[in-house]
Amino acid sequence: MSRTRVAVVGGGIIGTAVARQLTRSLDHAEVSLFEKEDRLAAHQTGHNSGVVHAGLYYEPGSLKAKLCTRGGQLIRQFAQQHHVPYDECGKIVVALDEPQSKRLEALHARSVANGVPGVRIIGPDEIGEIEPHSRGVRALHSPRTAIVDYVALTNALADEFRGAGGAIWLKHAATRIEEGDRAVRLSVGDRTEEFDLVITCAGLQSDRVARAAGEQADPRIVPFVGDYFLLAPAKTHLVRGLIYPVPDPRYPFLGIHATRRIDGAVMLGPNVFLSMGREAYEPWQPNLRDLRDAVGFAGFWRFASRNLPAALRESRTALSSRSFVSEVRKYVPDIRAADVDRGPRGIRAQAMDARGRLVDEFAISGTDRVVHVRNAPSPGATSAMAIAEHIVTAALTRAGIGPSTGRTGESRQSP
Repeated sequence: MSRTRVAVVGGGIIGTAVARQLTRSLDHAEVSLFEKEDRLAAHQTGHNSGVVHAGLYYEPGSLKAKLCTRGGQLIRQFAQQHHVPYDECGKIVVALDEPQSKRLEALHARSVANGVPGVRIIGPDEIGEIEPHSRGVRALHSPRTAIVDYVALTNALADEFRGAGGAIWLKHAATRIEEGDRAVRLSVGDRTEEFDLVITCAGLQSDRVARAAGEQADPRIVPFVGDYFLLAPAKTHLVRGLIYPVPDPRYPFLGIHATRRIDGAVMLGPNVFLSMGREAYEPWQPNLRDLRDAVGFAGFWRFASRNLPAALRESRTALSSRSFVSEVRKYVPDIRAADVDRGPRGIRAQAMDARGRLVDEFAISGTDRVVHVRNAPSPGATSAMAIAEHIVTAALTRAGIGPSTGRTGESRQSP
């Protein structure tokens, strides 16, 4: 009987984790990973802050909470086994006044329900012990929140995938997916091949790839850009770990925070604003197609009309470095505008429905033989290895491909 052939589209951390998980779940299968760039982790994975979230924010019992908890555990184990840079530097979520302190209590209750290890509320004295240059009336301390090098992690997953016989094809963009009676025809570059199962994890291009397979247009991807500043090397001692604001329910995004990276640098940010393109990392290089798709989407304008205060706040920090730094100084007063330089820029693939609502949960669609990851919001990178387990188990079951065989309809028998 012929070997089962499986394709994964998208070489970010989620796609690479899915490809690796397929080789762990199937024996004697041909698994191919297709990435349109000349390297893995070229977009969201390689442009984030590197935080491994512990599960503070998510609704207890939700898929997001479960995958975050499981994903964080898997990353910790994998990083240690494969010598990927990883550091449990800890995190404080700082309340500046009494209303924020009340919201902090609700966040603490949610964290406890999610099983976040060691999480507790601390007062001003302990804030100073953990982060000597931070100020607040109270804070939520998560000692096990960590940072990691997600690019190195993705490459380590890829190495294990290759070692299990998987093939990675760089500079191979998927242009068409067509499901037939017996196979799925996948066009990548100038070639078309047939597969028994195709899983797409295309991030910033996920809606377009899904539509190329005949899926509905919504949810759409609306790209939001986030700019970071970097603390000068002589000032990185001002931040030991991670310093976050208390989430404000009036705003759809988290707010500017301070993050120590695995290389010792300290990032401040990000702000959030509509991006000039899905991959427009330079502000003077807009993508007209991407802009047209975003501003021509009625859902975006419904979202914008409900979030004018947030837009005004974010526009100030986008246009003025002093306004940007003033947000950070609420939590770390010793930081001055002269202490920072422009840093990296990230672009978030935000899924949005036609009513202008942000899709806040993981969104997966498709058929028995074509599966699309339409939305993998934060903590997507943290959850990547758990998402891979979840997707692969469901996809193989739906496709009728038996685990640990690579043959349709069969399963390996215990000796």
